[in-house]
Amino acid sequence: MAENTNQVAMDNHDQQDAYSKLMDVKVQVATESTAKLRGNQQSSLEPLHLEPPIEYKLYRGRFVGCVALCLLNVVGGMNWLWFSAIALETATEFNISATKVNWLSDCVNLIYLPVSFLIPWTARRIGLRNSCLLAASALIVGSWLRYAGTFKSISPSRGYVLLVLGQLVTGFSQPWFQVLAPAYSQAWFGLGGRTSATMIISLANPVGSALAQLLSSVFSTPKTSILVVGIISTAIAPCVLLIYDRPPTPPTHAGAQETPPVMVGVRSVLGLPMPGEVETAMTLRQRVDFWILTFGFGVIVGIISAFSILIAQIYAPYGYDANQSGLVGAALFIAGLVGAISTSPLFDRVFTYHLAWSLRLALPVVAATWIALIWVSHGLGPSYGVLCISGFSSFMLLPVTLELACEVTGSAETSAAALWFSANAFTVVFVLVADPLSAGPDASPPGNMRNVLIMFAIFSTAVSVSMVGLQGSQVRRRLDEDRARDNRETT
Repeated sequence: MAENTNQVAMDNHDQQDAYSKLMDVKVQVATESTAKLRGNQQSSLEPLHLEPPIEYKLYRGRFVGCVALCLLNVVGGMNWLWFSAIALETATEFNISATKVNWLSDCVNLIYLPVSFLIPWTARRIGLRNSCLLAASALIVGSWLRYAGTFKSISPSRGYVLLVLGQLVTGFSQPWFQVLAPAYSQAWFGLGGRTSATMIISLANPVGSALAQLLSSVFSTPKTSILVVGIISTAIAPCVLLIYDRPPTPPTHAGAQETPPVMVGVRSVLGLPMPGEVETAMTLRQRVDFWILTFGFGVIVGIISAFSILIAQIYAPYGYDANQSGLVGAALFIAGLVGAISTSPLFDRVFTYHLAWSLRLALPVVAATWIALIWVSHGLGPSYGVLCISGFSSFMLLPVTLELACEVTGSAETSAAALWFSANAFTVVFVLVADPLSAGPDASPPGNMRNVLIMFAIFSTAVSVSMVGLQGSQVRRRLDEDRARDNRETT
C-alpha cells in the first residue's frame, strides 16, 4: 500500500514538472511573439517620425542657368544653319556644288544621331554641368577649325575639308544643350514653370537658326561671315560656367529623383525589362504613346530643319536671292517663337492635362500649311503667310511633345535624346532625298523643288493622322501634385 502511494506521488510530481516545463515554453513563445510584434509595429512607425516630408523649394538661380542654356542654344542654332542662306555664294567661293554646301548643315544632323544617345549616359556619370562644359569647349574649337578653312594659303578642296571638320565639332556640341533642356527644367523648376522653361531653352535653338538666316547673308563674303560666327560663339561659350547640376533642395518630387540608367530606359521602351525592373517599366499603352510622339516630333522638326537647309535652293528657281529666301526662313522661326511664348503659360496653368488634345488639334493645321505651300511657294507674299501659320502651330507643340514624352517614359534625358535623334534622322533623310527629287533643267521653272514640298505635305499629314492613337496620360505631373499636396497637409 505504501509503495502504491509513493508511486502515485512520483507520477503526480512528474506531471507537475512536465506541466511547468510546458508553461515555461508557452510563456517564452508568447514573450518572443510580443517582442517581435512590438518590433514590427515600431519599425513600421519609424519612417513617420524619422523621415519628415520634403519641403520643396525654388531658387532664383534657376533663371541664371536657364538664360545660359538659352544663349548656348542660340549659338548652336546659328552654327548649324549658317550656310543655308548663303549656299550659292559658299559654293562659288570654295568651288564646290550646292549639294556639298548642304552637307555643311547635314553633317551636323548626322553627328547628332550617335551623340544624342551618348548624352544620357554621360550626364548620369559626370553631371549636367560638366556635360555642358564639354560641349562648350567643342563649340569654340569647331568654330576656329572652320575659320581656318577660309585661309587663302589653303586650296579650296582642303578648305572645304576643314569646313566640314569644323561643322562636325560644333555639331557635336549642339545636342547637349537641346537634349538636357528637359532635365534642367525638371531639376530646377516647379510645376508652374516646367513646361515654360523647357519651351524657352528648346526654342532658343530655332532663334539661332533665324538669326543665321538673317545675319549670314549680310556680310560681303562667306569668309567674313564665318569669322563673325566664330567670334560670337567664342564670346557666348563662357556662359556655361553659370549652369549647375541641381539645387540644394528639389523643386518637386520628380526633381528629387535620380535619373534611371540609360539601358533601363531603353529596355522599358522596347518592352524588355529585367525581372527587377518590371514594376517601374512602361506599360504597352505608354510605349505606343512614346513611339507616336517620337515619330511625330521627328517628322515635324525634320521638315522644318530640312526646309531651312534647302530654303535658298527652293526659292532660287523663282528668281529670289539669298536675302529674300533668308527672310522667308526667318519669318517661319519668328512666328514659331511668338506662338511658343504666347501659349506656353497656357499649357503650364490652363491646359495642364490636355497636352495630347493640343497635339491632335494643332497638327492638322500644320499639315494643311505644308500642303498649301506646294501651290504658293512661287511667291514670297503667300509664302510668308503660310509659313507664319506653320511656324506658330508647330513651335508651340515642341515643348508640349518633349514634356509629354517625359511623362510617358519617366526619364527626361532618355526621352529627349530619342525625340531629338528622330528629328535629326528625318532631317538627314529629307535633305538627302531632296536632290534626286529636284526637277530637271527642262522643268518649269528649271530645278524647282515642288516634289520636295509634296514629300513634306505627305509626311506631315501622316503625323496628324497618327495622333488619333495618342492617349498621353500624365503620370509624372499627377504624382508631383499628389506629393506636394501631401506635404502641405502634413505641415
